Amino acid sequence: MLWKSSRRKLIRGMSSTSQKTTALSLLRMKRRGERITMVTCYDYPSAMHVDGAGIDVALCGDSLGMVALGMATTQPVRLEEMVHHCKAVRRGLSSQGPMLVCDLPFGSYEESPEQALKSAFTCVKEAGADAVKLEGGRIMACAIEKIVNVGGIAVMGHVGLTPQKISTLGGFRAQGRTAVKARAVLDDALALQDAGAFAVVAECVPDIVGRALAENLEIPVIGIGAGSYVDGQVLVYHDLLGSLHHPHHKRFVPKFCKVFADIGEASRLGLQAFKDEVQAGSFPSADFSPYKMPTQEAAKFRAMLHLDEDIRLSRRRETHKRIIDADEYENIGLYGGGNSNTFSPSSASTTTNGGGDIQSK
Repeated sequence: MLWKSSRRKLIRGMSSTSQKTTALSLLRMKRRGERITMVTCYDYPSAMHVDGAGIDVALCGDSLGMVALGMATTQPVRLEEMVHHCKAVRRGLSSQGPMLVCDLPFGSYEESPEQALKSAFTCVKEAGADAVKLEGGRIMACAIEKIVNVGGIAVMGHVGLTPQKISTLGGFRAQGRTAVKARAVLDDALALQDAGAFAVVAECVPDIVGRALAENLEIPVIGIGAGSYVDGQVLVYHDLLGSLHHPHHKRFVPKFCKVFADIGEASRLGLQAFKDEVQAGSFPSADFSPYKMPTQEAAKFRAMLHLDEDIRLSRRRETHKRIIDADEYENIGLYGGGNSNTFSPSSASTTTNGGGDIQSK
């Protein structure tokens, strides 16, 4: 299978990612103002394209039920199916490439923190995930604490639209469109941060809410339909490429395989364009930030943010100190690591404006 080895080396040689992406490196990206890119993919070929384009994070999401398995929602997806697909994604990523995050599917973590920890262990030990992601707000804080503190596994949170909960949400609908609901989204994200989450996905919320999340959280906020003010963007591989079929690579295919379309190269270029626009801050533009809040509700939301600004600032400083303390192990190379790209605590923002400069569109 020499052709596979050659193809792998060639495609991964295109990657702009020189070091393995970690929870710590994502935090540093936020502090340096660098935009984070994350792509949801479900198989080996798509993972290789994601790796080759230099994307920061590969998410094996439970949306595979709808995108790859033809299910109506994400709810029927089983943990065993997540493991199966995450293994394939793992094989497609280089050792110095994207961080691999695996979704915990519906019904695999909600019963108890113990169930959540067991499922997280499965994703890491059997599927090769670097971290897990789970949906839900403050009610999931105990589960995150268990996974992080007992299991030692990194957890990404998910607020706003949580597709696994569509039964109570009334379908796939934007969230946080009133001041009270927007504040609830922020409080949920803060609770996940306090529980130990290293990042939070914000889905389908107005850009004013996305901005409030990014400005009030110390950890990265990665948006999908959350406006341009968040710290990074995530899209599903098939969606951003405008394709609902599996790509095939052009280079080093077997001699008996006729290449009918240059989908592989087009896929890589599309992913690279996504990364470039996110890093340049041109995506998402106003055209792709559709969720707005009425002017009166926006004013109420800003007032809510102003009321407890000092408390949030104190909590953010505590989180900043906790992360800096933990980072000392990395900086001094206690475990043989060490990184020349260290950051100064003074470079981290410790001030907020209470949301006063958030503009309602």
